[in-house]
Amino acid sequence: MRHEGKCVLITGGGSGIGRALAIAAARRGMEVALCGRRLSALQETAAEMVAAAPAAVGPLLIPADITRAADRIHIAERVGAIWGALDVLVNNAGIVEGGAVETVDDSALEALFRTNVTAPIALTRELAPLLVAARPARVVNVGSMFGDIAYPGFAAYSASKFALRGFSSALRREWKELGIGVTYAAPRATRTDAAAAFDGLIAATGMRLDAPERVAAHIWRAVERGRDTAYPTGPERLFVLIQRLAPKLIDSALARTAVRAAA
Repeated sequence: MRHEGKCVLITGGGSGIGRALAIAAARRGMEVALCGRRLSALQETAAEMVAAAPAAVGPLLIPADITRAADRIHIAERVGAIWGALDVLVNNAGIVEGGAVETVDDSALEALFRTNVTAPIALTRELAPLLVAARPARVVNVGSMFGDIAYPGFAAYSASKFALRGFSSALRREWKELGIGVTYAAPRATRTDAAAAFDGLIAATGMRLDAPERVAAHIWRAVERGRDTAYPTGPERLFVLIQRLAPKLIDSALARTAVRAAA
C-alpha cells in the first residue's frame, strides 16, 4: 500500500507509539486523524507533526474514549463526514497492568480487557463500512511480544494481547474477500511512559527497549509491504519460534526470570 494521500485513524495518538506513528504518517504524506482521551495531548502530537512535516495536511483531532460505545460511534461519524472512507485504521490505544495475578482486582481486569480487547474489536466493527469504501484498506492492531510469549507477573496483560492477536488472525481470514488486510504488530518493550510497568522485568532480564520512532517506522514498513505481522528484529523472533515449537524451554527460562524478579 502506498502511503501518500491515504487517510489513517490512529487511536492512542496523544503519546508513545501512537504519537510516533502519527508523526511518521505525516512525513509519509498521509492524512491523519488522531483519537485519544485528552485533547491537550492530541494537540501536542499535532504540533510535533506540523514541525516534522510542515507541508502535510493538519491532523483531524477527535477527543474520545474508545471504551465508550457512544464515543466509538462519534469517531466513525466524524471520519465518515470528513473523509467518507478510511484507508488505514490503527488500533494502538492500550494500557498495561502488571503484578501477580492474585493482586489484580476485578476493576483492573475489566479496564484492561475493555481497553485492550473489547474497544479495538468494537471500533473496527463501527469503521467497517468506511474501510470497505476505501478498499484496498488495512487494519493495524498494535499488540506486544507479550501476546506471543506470556511473562510471569503479566498474566492478565499477556492474556489481553493474546486475545488481540487471535482477533487479528480471525479478522484477516474473515475480511480477505472484502479487500481489507490486517497487520498484527508485536513490538517489544518500548521507551514510553507505560514502560515503567516493566521496570522489574527489565532489571531482571536486561530486556532491550526500543524507541517509539523505531517501532513506528517498522510498523509503517510492514503496512506498505502488506505484511500480516510486524515483529521486531533480533532474538525475539527466535523466541517466538521456540515458544510455538518447544514451549517448555520458554517455561523453564521464564520461571527462572520470575524467581530473580521476586528476589
